[in-house]
Amino acid sequence: MEGSLNVVGYGIAALGPGLGVALIFAAWITSTARQPESAGITRPMLFMGFALVEVLALFGLVLAFALS
Repeated sequence: MEGSLNVVGYGIAALGPGLGVALIFAAWITSTARQPESAGITRPMLFMGFALVEVLALFGLVLAFALS
C-alpha cells in the first residue's frame, strides 16, 4: 500500500470547504431572489466569504504535503 495518510486526511478535509462554498452561494442566491435590489450590496460579502473558505482549503493542502 503506497501513499500518505496526510493526503487521505486532506481529501476528507476538503469536504468542509466544499460545503462552505455551497452554503455561501446558496445563501446569496436566496437573498438575491428575495430582494433583487440588494444584489450589489451583498456581492462583495459573497466573494469575501468565498475567498476565505478557499484559503482554508489551500492552507490544508499545503499542510498535507508539508507534513508528509
